Amino acid sequence: MKKNTVNIFQRKTTVILLAVSCSVAWAFAFPLIKIGIGDFEISPGDTGSKTLFAGIRFFAAGITVLLTAKISGKNLKIKGIKNIFIILLFGLVNTALHYFFYYIGLSNQSGSRSAIIDSMSSFILIIAACAVFREEKLTVRKIIGCILGFGGIMLVNAGGDMTSEFTFSGDGMLILSAVFSALGGLLTRSASKRTDPMTATGISLAFGGAVLIGLGAAIGGQLTEWNPHGTIILICLTAISVYGFSVYNNLLCCNPVGEIAIFNALIPILGVLLSCLILGEPFKLQYIAAGIFVSAGIFVINFNRSKKSEDS
Repeated sequence: MKKNTVNIFQRKTTVILLAVSCSVAWAFAFPLIKIGIGDFEISPGDTGSKTLFAGIRFFAAGITVLLTAKISGKNLKIKGIKNIFIILLFGLVNTALHYFFYYIGLSNQSGSRSAIIDSMSSFILIIAACAVFREEKLTVRKIIGCILGFGGIMLVNAGGDMTSEFTFSGDGMLILSAVFSALGGLLTRSASKRTDPMTATGISLAFGGAVLIGLGAAIGGQLTEWNPHGTIILICLTAISVYGFSVYNNLLCCNPVGEIAIFNALIPILGVLLSCLILGEPFKLQYIAAGIFVSAGIFVINFNRSKKSEDS
């Protein structure tokens, strides 16, 4: 079907390239967060300092996005109490709650395993979008793709005794993070209708970051070991957030949620490779199997997309 006006976030080729680039950026965050926590000498049990570390990253990213939006001539004004509430709720869910659990879970689990467990958000979002948005249908293809994806996530927990390897401080926190990430994905479209997507992204990141900073400070968090290497890592993480969320939120606004969310399943595959290369973590056989399952899920949902009527 021909479209009269198609922007960069709707063209098929650029959508794929931009979605993949977001996955690559976020995959780098897995090992960088672990390095950053080590550079600032944050102990595994220091929840307050981890939360403060995350808050500084997202607050800085939000301010950067808002400054960029202002320079670009975007309208930063939000009219109406309801609109302000939706955007702040978006920031609370998509940034504060999502990354509070994410940072705690990642610091208590290997980067490779964290990357695959975190991919749950992609499949939760695909299913939830079908329930929330009328234009998105839960087809047989999507169901099979999600089952394959969840199969990959289960494989990463495979071992001698699957239940004994599960930890609430690691795996449990990452699962909660995935749930709030999916909820944030659903709120993206609603928040972006209230103002320009870039403005909504900046406000949500800054507000969510401020909440994390306040929470981290309230529970005794502090970053005393500032050093050049740790500062560079924090700047890199901020840049990842600025690029990733600005591009990804625009993609969600301009395309069916399910078609964009599935690209996030690339993150665990890339995250596993980067964690092994950068952190020197062991590459286990089950990660290969999990990656194959997740890749199959992506393929099934995207294969022959033009014949949607056959799946309805």
